[in-house]
Amino acid sequence: MPEISRDEVAHLAKLARLALSEEELKQFAGQIDDIVGYVSAVQNVDAGGVEPMSHPHSIATTMRADVVKKTLTAEQALDQAPAVQDGRFMVPQILGEGE
Repeated sequence: MPEISRDEVAHLAKLARLALSEEELKQFAGQIDDIVGYVSAVQNVDAGGVEPMSHPHSIATTMRADVVKKTLTAEQALDQAPAVQDGRFMVPQILGEGE
């Protein structure tokens, strides 16, 4: 079983800019070690012949048909715009200059 040390947790906490007490470092080291152990145990399960799925329950989803429909041309979309520049909608700037 892998061992996650208190120093490794302290290093990760520093990278994440988290201030953890000594007690929290020891507690989280044990919890992370448990999690890694559980993941290792799951990886040892023989899943041969099991079809991958995105959800544990059968879900019937209703999807519309993917049909190409007529849309506006760029000129039609822009003809009612309050401001246009270089073939694009022009909108007020919301960020500071140079951002």
